[in-house]
Amino acid sequence: MSGSTDAPVLEIPRGDLLRSRVVSDVGTTLSAALERSLTGYATVVPQETLLLSGDARGVLTFEAGVPVLAYNTVTDSGGADALAELAVPGPYRVELYAVAPEALRAAHDEEALRVPPAAAATELADDPDLAERTREAAPADRLADEEDEEADAVAAFLADDDRIAAIREQARSEARERASEWGLDDALADDEPDTLADDDPDTLADDDPDTPERF
Repeated sequence: MSGSTDAPVLEIPRGDLLRSRVVSDVGTTLSAALERSLTGYATVVPQETLLLSGDARGVLTFEAGVPVLAYNTVTDSGGADALAELAVPGPYRVELYAVAPEALRAAHDEEALRVPPAAAATELADDPDLAERTREAAPADRLADEEDEEADAVAAFLADDDRIAAIREQARSEARERASEWGLDDALADDEPDTLADDDPDTLADDDPDTPERF
């Protein structure tokens, strides 16, 4: 590549082919890799690519059965972006390869392509049980990376004031609708201030700046 701004390119050896088939659910492949404690990779080609020359041909690498990298060989996207591009309806043509650990070492050092351990199970397979089993198999340092990414996502969400305001308003609207259905309109009158419920008669006043806002 010619410069530091170029997208990283995944380079791994072909390895030993373990299986090649069409599956309706990528979770089948992820589960097989986990059960084998596979170090290697899977190629994932969605049906739309097979039939319509689509733009998603994915590679997922594994270390001891736990996904490490995701890469789209068509768009040169890696990491979370590659997973998002692969998250399309199946079926998929998948091939699973075993590779010696040292042959993947350089590729696995490419931070831009890495994904959290359970991300593929969550985003491609929508399988919470598989995601949890993957986390249990992942080394502690990989779980720390996953927690950092989740914290970043939460921080980004909380920084979006407009989105939070919309969610609060939706919650209030739904609460009013339910109250109306149950004959409890007076409990959620529009002119009633939002306060914390508390058995203590000295509950914080609304004008206290430390009063948490309810939503």
